[in-house]
Amino acid sequence: MEPQFTLLPKVINGSIAGVVGVTCVFPIDLVKTRLQNQQIGKDGQRLYKNMLDCAIKTCRNEGFFGMYRGSGVNLLLITPEKTIKLVGNDFFKYYLGGNTKKLPLHLEMLAGAGAGLCQVSITTPMELLKIQLQDAGRTATVQTVKSGAQPRTEFRLAGFLITRDYSVTPVAANSGAMRLSATDVALQLLRDKGLFGLYRGCGATLLRDVTFSAIYFPLFANINARGKRRKDSSQAVFYHSFISGCIAGSVASVSVNPFDVVKTRLQLLKKAQGEQSYAGILDCFRKIFQQEGPTAFFKGAGCRILVIAPLFGIAQTVYYLGVAEFVLGTKQM
Repeated sequence: MEPQFTLLPKVINGSIAGVVGVTCVFPIDLVKTRLQNQQIGKDGQRLYKNMLDCAIKTCRNEGFFGMYRGSGVNLLLITPEKTIKLVGNDFFKYYLGGNTKKLPLHLEMLAGAGAGLCQVSITTPMELLKIQLQDAGRTATVQTVKSGAQPRTEFRLAGFLITRDYSVTPVAANSGAMRLSATDVALQLLRDKGLFGLYRGCGATLLRDVTFSAIYFPLFANINARGKRRKDSSQAVFYHSFISGCIAGSVASVSVNPFDVVKTRLQLLKKAQGEQSYAGILDCFRKIFQQEGPTAFFKGAGCRILVIAPLFGIAQTVYYLGVAEFVLGTKQM
């Protein structure tokens, strides 16, 4: 008898996979966002030299929990986002394939692209809000005092001036300084721009996510299919699913990194003083290429691999472990 597509277990597995994966890799994602948004100053100055330097300065200036800035909105929305992505791919594969277990490559890519297209409804506002919070510690006028003084970062959040030296414990210039929150950003956008304000950068998000999913899912499926099977199951052993997710995630993430850089730049609402603004996707591509060179499109690529590889390795492993099927007592597809 042909196995039926059962939605509830897949939704539960997708939710667990998303929360576990994001919790593990979020600090690296924050570093990636800050590196991608960083623009080189007129004198070649930059706040962060590399991935490690960014992580150290962020942790020193904002504390350990500063590395999780923006994680709340991500954890809240990652459940529907990852569920749509993982379940969507299975849904499209099931209905494109009919009775065929193995789809041809072009249909696997189409199923993946369909999943990426569906998830954008959640991904765009989630990433828009997350980026504002992640980048709040960088979007500043970075004044490097050439007379031997230490670099200092000054920026405004909710109208309060915050000043931070790299070597001291961060202290707000005003004891009543408010912390930027996803709720503040979302409400301001809704007041100023309406619902569409939350979908700023939607076109670039589509470019990234549809392309990513069209590459990732077929690659994962083909690598995973070559692994050792679990006893009395057609599913691969968990460690092979993890490795398959890591490999496919690494390849897909590097492939779409230029789109990710453009999306991140377009979604940033508050630029640091003197930083470039962009009129749209093509304008952003052109200005980055002219002003920063082609290598700028791969800013944060190392971080993105470190985020996406384990994120999808963990997510696919949890998804295919069949936790929900075990709890609900249903048979895994």
